[in-house]
Amino acid sequence: MNFENKLISGVFIKRYKRFFVDIKINNKIITAHCPNTGSMEGLLKKGNKVWFTKSNNPNRKLKYTLQIIEVNGSKVGINTHLTNKILLKALENNRLKEFGKNIEIKQEVKFGLNTRFDFLVTGKNYKAFIEVKNVTLRRKCKIAEFPDAVTSRGAKHINELIKASKKDYTIFIVFIIQREDCDQFTIAKDIDPEYSKLLSKAVKKKLNLLCYDCKFSSKGIKLGKKIKYKI
Repeated sequence: MNFENKLISGVFIKRYKRFFVDIKINNKIITAHCPNTGSMEGLLKKGNKVWFTKSNNPNRKLKYTLQIIEVNGSKVGINTHLTNKILLKALENNRLKEFGKNIEIKQEVKFGLNTRFDFLVTGKNYKAFIEVKNVTLRRKCKIAEFPDAVTSRGAKHINELIKASKKDYTIFIVFIIQREDCDQFTIAKDIDPEYSKLLSKAVKKKLNLLCYDCKFSSKGIKLGKKIKYKI
């Protein structure tokens, strides 16, 4: 998954109103869009190095978009809008052995009355719904966690996936860890205990979990290695 334009480096100043961040670049302060509604715990320290891009859309009010924050020498991708693109590219390149090679991929597929799943992947002998979650939280050494805030939307997706499994769909949640400094993944039970309980029950009902980290370059972000998880 490549960025729209080349990355520009700066220094993080502050985040406010959820979607705004101030960045210092060449002794000038610019305001950029923050494409992440989570708490971004552990990332928003003044002085952290950041990378952002300039939009090609002349009608956008905010011309810049925050993409990456560096914490203790490690890059963290914060743009949740890129998560599905990272996975899509990996599926197209047959990076996930669970889905084989000869597959059909559809995005934003409607299920039921008011649900859309991120992907429907159809293979020779199966049809699978995939819901994708972006992960940025790390509080302990090399352990990524989700969520970083209470997620009623995440709970809804689990319940809808269980309904889909009863209609002969294979069901997956793929946690995309937009970091390079983690080798384990777990659920942040203290942040959202209900989500943790619901996910554990769903795993017993044939919900499949996959976790991957990411690799960063000046051009873009791609799916990295599979990460062990403990639920």
